[in-house]
Amino acid sequence: MRDRRETLKNPEQELRIFRVRAFLAVLTILLLTGLLAGRLVYLQVVQHEVYSTRSEKNRVRVEPLPPTRGLIYDRNGVLLAENRPTYNLTLTRERVDNLDATLDRLEELLELTPEEAEGFRIRARQPQRPFQPALLMSDLDEVQIARLAVNRHRLPGVEVEAQLLRYYPDAQIMAHALGYVGRINAEEIKTLDPGRYAGTHFIGKTGVERFYEDVLHGEAGLRQVETNARGRVLRELGRTDPVPGQNLTLTLDRELQNLAYELLDGRRGSIVAIVPATGEILAMVSAPGFDSNQFVTGIDFASYRALQEDIDLPLFNRAIRGQYPPGSTIKPFLALAGLVEGVITPDRTINDPGFYQLPNDSRRYRNWLRWGHGRVDMERSIAVSNNTYYYSLAHEMGIDRLHEQMSAFGFGQRVGHDVFGESGALMPSRDWKRARFNQPWYPGETLSVGIGQGYWQVTPLQLATATAVLANRGRWVKPRLARRIGDEDVPVDLPDTPDDIVISNEAWWDRVFAGMEKVLTGHEGTARRTGVGLEYRMGGKSGTAQVFSLGQDQKYNAEELAERLRDHALFMAFAPLEDPQIAVSVIVENAGGGSTHAAHLARAMADAWLLQEEAPDAEEIREAMENDNSTVAGN
Repeated sequence: MRDRRETLKNPEQELRIFRVRAFLAVLTILLLTGLLAGRLVYLQVVQHEVYSTRSEKNRVRVEPLPPTRGLIYDRNGVLLAENRPTYNLTLTRERVDNLDATLDRLEELLELTPEEAEGFRIRARQPQRPFQPALLMSDLDEVQIARLAVNRHRLPGVEVEAQLLRYYPDAQIMAHALGYVGRINAEEIKTLDPGRYAGTHFIGKTGVERFYEDVLHGEAGLRQVETNARGRVLRELGRTDPVPGQNLTLTLDRELQNLAYELLDGRRGSIVAIVPATGEILAMVSAPGFDSNQFVTGIDFASYRALQEDIDLPLFNRAIRGQYPPGSTIKPFLALAGLVEGVITPDRTINDPGFYQLPNDSRRYRNWLRWGHGRVDMERSIAVSNNTYYYSLAHEMGIDRLHEQMSAFGFGQRVGHDVFGESGALMPSRDWKRARFNQPWYPGETLSVGIGQGYWQVTPLQLATATAVLANRGRWVKPRLARRIGDEDVPVDLPDTPDDIVISNEAWWDRVFAGMEKVLTGHEGTARRTGVGLEYRMGGKSGTAQVFSLGQDQKYNAEELAERLRDHALFMAFAPLEDPQIAVSVIVENAGGGSTHAAHLARAMADAWLLQEEAPDAEEIREAMENDNSTVAGN
């Protein structure tokens, strides 16, 4: 029994096992300690520079500093485009662990509508340069800012930035001329300088804002800041200040621009006014306008669709893109061309029976006065706007010479120096028709061109420019919108200015001007009612542009037509005759005769500029147009 118990316990063996286990335990501890010490040596010594740099990056952050956009003033120092302080919501995707969860949380906090949320997500995923913040929302209100501040710890990568936001005090009247800024889109990101536009969320989209983007934007800066574990800035370590954009002083006169918009009185149309000697654009209005401030922060879908679907096309810039037949406004230009080409003399007369016929053609091309004006010379042809005289003149000149002479005044070309988006419209020619329709040019089409109809199309800016060149007696000065960039004046003589129009007999200018003056002051002048009480000498020409063509024996009756099928009213003028200070073109869509509905608007613009009077009462202008409509015929 005793031997059996002794075999159950072996102290020597247990001691041996204990020693082995203790050795293995100590060995394991030593190995692990060695590994840990080795790892520490590797991290602290071998990889010191690597992890020191990473630590510094986590602690120190470089932030871009966007420049302040330059301000825009009118010629008198009135502010047209300013920068107002606002708060923007941005998101840096590289600092966000779960983008969808973060966006869900933001939508909940900001109480976004489904439409706003959709735009929110699109902007969040828009292609962006690495570590550049994406603009999610602009112009946050106080409640939104407070909610975001309280929940900041739950929103890594989301920041509320204090920035300056573009604002247009006269958005409606200046929308088309100034244009507007908007959020930078994915396509623009690909082409913009990443250094210059670091931290910038807005860029000029249209108008002056687009053309002078390089001038207005400035140069971005940067700052180096120290942050804590939550990304909150503790202190600024270094800074390179941004270079603000240059201020821009325009040639526009805010009061004259406002007057032009009021004169149109809600009608579709355009008014352009230019200083002939310098090319300064005093007013360039397209009506109706729109609130350009909506586009700065991002217009909502419903509002944008309403603007797009508006039958009056408020987004369409009629002043530089609207194309209209010039009608009889081009008769002074054609008269001068006829003199230059030797086709007519100032005193040569024709007999007008009320129509014109091409040789061996039975069709009658009618004068607006169906029984005719009798004997007509050049000056009277302008004053009474005789069509027959210009049918004859156009036929004798032919389309080739007509095209050459009218192109010299800028028709069919882009004429502005810094007018973004301008259309060249159309000065038709034999080659143009062959290329466009693969058809020959017909003599009857030349007659239509001779009274500013047919294929011929002009923009209001083109017509005002041609009028300024006429007022300058052939001297070309390119129209411009910028008067001063920073402290530097924009020169009058600009690159790519067309050649001056030189004629052999300077007296011809006076004879053409005499006919234009009779339009307003002659007893037969088509706009004689407009000329009553003029305190200066003014030359002008009315025009009526057809919306559709009439048959040979059809008679135009505006009362029987839908409003949008009625003729457009046009008028061009400059004053004073002896020293022109202003040239004006007016187009009022579907308003009827230019001698009634457009002439008074041109007179009001000239009065305001030359006499420095208070803006005329719109109601008085309307009454004058209504009275003229019933007493004065003509185009």
